[in-house]
Amino acid sequence: MSNTKVLPLLEPDGESAAPCCPPLTERPLDAAEAETAARMFKALGDPVRLRLFSAVASHEGGEACVCDISDVGVSQPTVSHHLKKLKEAGLLTSERRGTWVYYRVEPTVLAAMGRLLVNASAAA
Repeated sequence: MSNTKVLPLLEPDGESAAPCCPPLTERPLDAAEAETAARMFKALGDPVRLRLFSAVASHEGGEACVCDISDVGVSQPTVSHHLKKLKEAGLLTSERRGTWVYYRVEPTVLAAMGRLLVNASAAA
């Protein structure tokens, strides 16, 4: 019996695809929105974390085993630490399969981060 579940694909311009915030040029962020956005960008502010996030996001099939993405110039425990931070920030999800952990970019996060940085008047 497999515990693998298929995550639904959400349209990037749908309302349900916004775990974060409106575009920065639309209105000032409230405290909760600023906290959420800061947590995501802070997690990506570390070069190793950004490389790991990119490795997962660009990996074939949209998910990567920790064994496939650990070659980023730091030790395996450090890789695990950075992956944990990305997961805590809501940027990644993970699933254990046997002895390996597979990571996937949270389905709506790229669309939400892109919308946050887009110029609201240019997008209209």
